[in-house]
Amino acid sequence: MTAPPLPIVRTVADLRAQVRAWKAEGLRVAMAPTMGALHEGHLSLVRLGKAKADKVLASVFVNPTQFGPNEDFDRYPRDEAGDAALLASAGCDLLYAPTVSEMYPQGFATRVTVSGVSEPLDGAARPGHFEGVATVVSKLLNQAQPDVAVFGEKDYQQLQVIRRLALDLDLPVEIVGAPTARAQDGLALSSRNAYLTPEQRQIAGRLNVALKDAGERLRGGATVEQVEATGRAALERYGFEKIDYFEVRHAEDLSHPGPGPFAGPARILAAAFLGKTRLIDNMAA
Repeated sequence: MTAPPLPIVRTVADLRAQVRAWKAEGLRVAMAPTMGALHEGHLSLVRLGKAKADKVLASVFVNPTQFGPNEDFDRYPRDEAGDAALLASAGCDLLYAPTVSEMYPQGFATRVTVSGVSEPLDGAARPGHFEGVATVVSKLLNQAQPDVAVFGEKDYQQLQVIRRLALDLDLPVEIVGAPTARAQDGLALSSRNAYLTPEQRQIAGRLNVALKDAGERLRGGATVEQVEATGRAALERYGFEKIDYFEVRHAEDLSHPGPGPFAGPARILAAAFLGKTRLIDNMAA
């Protein structure tokens, strides 16, 4: 049975009117912010939101402020009609799809910066990225004012930045992390996987293999330096062409534990390129 068409709103006023109506009925509201080009990972966010609330809304907004000058904003995949159909099939109740001018109107001059947890890893590799993320997520959560917001653990550093943001700004929303959705070979699902050639796709699944092996070594007593060096060497051997990082970090604040063994709780995070496609993944250890 085909799901009915998903209602779409494009303005803050219309979004708030619908959320207010739901809350006036005593309903709990969850939100799944996305940049579209949806896949099973995004739909798992909607389903998790549905398990934690009565109504679920998803946003689709390709946020220009989190892309660097040489990144893939212009070619980032966009398919609103396809996204809406997928969201409807997952039980989503509303799609919020604002324009750039709705999100950043003429004269917009505010930026939100989260220090500390945003600075290493992707923060170092992609300057300005997390300022763009923090700003747009602050706006989305303020615009929708959900009770719950669901974000995937694939973007683990982003999730920790958002948790810090919500805590520091006293946002009345529960931030929930959803487990990373994976393909059969372990590759983390990502909209950017569509860029991979068949040959690159065969290599890509080994990123997860390297992270699993690293976690086993760390738990087995290997030093942080050994785990990181062996992980980088494995990615090079598998055929990854450029490695931004392969690092062991404290799970909560993403600070580096320093040399020697580390009992955790830890997160091992990696970012590496196949051609022009940058893949990220992480593993608890």
